[in-house]
Amino acid sequence: MTFEEIAELEKKTLVPTYDRLPILAVRGEGCYLYDDRGKRYLDFLGGLAVNALGYGHPEVLAALRDESESLLHVSNLLYHRYQAPLAQKLASLSGLDRVFFANSGTEVTDGAMKLARAYARQQHASSGSFDRVEILAVENSFHGRTFGALAATWPEKYRRPFEPLVPGVRFVRLNDVSHLRDSFSPRVAAVLIETIQGEGGVVPIGEEFLKAAQELCRSTGALFIADEIQCGLGRTGRFFAFQKYGLRPDVVLVAKPLAAGLPLAALMARDAVAQALSPGMHGTTFGGGPVQCRLALKFLEIIERPGFLDRVREVGVYFRRQLEKLQGELRVIREVRGEGLMVAAELAVPGKAVVQGALEAGFLLNCTQEKVLRFLPPLIIERHHVDQLIAALRPILAALPLEQKEEKKEVHA
Repeated sequence: MTFEEIAELEKKTLVPTYDRLPILAVRGEGCYLYDDRGKRYLDFLGGLAVNALGYGHPEVLAALRDESESLLHVSNLLYHRYQAPLAQKLASLSGLDRVFFANSGTEVTDGAMKLARAYARQQHASSGSFDRVEILAVENSFHGRTFGALAATWPEKYRRPFEPLVPGVRFVRLNDVSHLRDSFSPRVAAVLIETIQGEGGVVPIGEEFLKAAQELCRSTGALFIADEIQCGLGRTGRFFAFQKYGLRPDVVLVAKPLAAGLPLAALMARDAVAQALSPGMHGTTFGGGPVQCRLALKFLEIIERPGFLDRVREVGVYFRRQLEKLQGELRVIREVRGEGLMVAAELAVPGKAVVQGALEAGFLLNCTQEKVLRFLPPLIIERHHVDQLIAALRPILAALPLEQKEEKKEVHA
């Protein structure tokens, strides 16, 4: 079928939940994606941080071929060869003890919220008081689209159509330590924080705020839950973004790149916390299947190799510096921020036209929060790829309407 035929068929048959880019993707190689017409796109979107090793990585494909001839699926009522070794690896990397596997980030977020309440109930069972049920989340956050995760997601555009949501979630002002302290009470079971907010526009949470959250959780018995679904697993040049500050969360959530392109997510927890769940209290049909777990072991093996994460940090620094130079030339760029290869350029004007212009020039990226260009490229990109993107963005940004540029001058007046 042609692109036009597929697009027309989707209009008739799919629930209209996506505003797709006009590309029929047919194959990928390294950092590049190819459409049905043979056009090549340098990918700075990375499947929304999923394709961390790019496309067609030979070691990943070899593991996929081999395991697909053995077991595609086995029930979680049985053992298979890869789930326990993967759990051991993730526990070791995170400094935690036990792991639960699911399919997606929103699922492990829901699992963490359930775990927080189960743990609080277990800790206070002898008193007969079960009112420690609140989850504190942070303004500007995005944790997923299921009813639990959505309740902890800040933007009203996501929440309002589906209210009432799961009760018991309250929001703390972003990086406001005083408000965080004032929000704590004996009812708080957990604090749920993206170490770097992704959908919110690549907004880092401040060190003081993160450390205060950890301190408050330690002193009250609440759980400190780090959502590393977008910023974890090498994206910042560290296995986990929270490691930059020496933090020790009680629960850590990962997903996106874990199985090198297949659905897999993991919840990691301290042993004492994990023991709050027993057989039958939580589960999943597909989470932690043999193919996914084997690919995840290969993914972790690759990013653990000497120099891999060092190079992610180095290219990330170079990327930000080149964007900052562009910012010096073009005042339409309001701010550059990010860590490693999780980078953003906030504009003074809406960025939809920039995404379209980049697409026509052969580059994939996206815009979040209306004005934030978000870059989540494969972790294997090199400096020359960054140079190509910057060269393409320069005329696109410079061509934005003059009245939009003047709007920025007024904002900074």
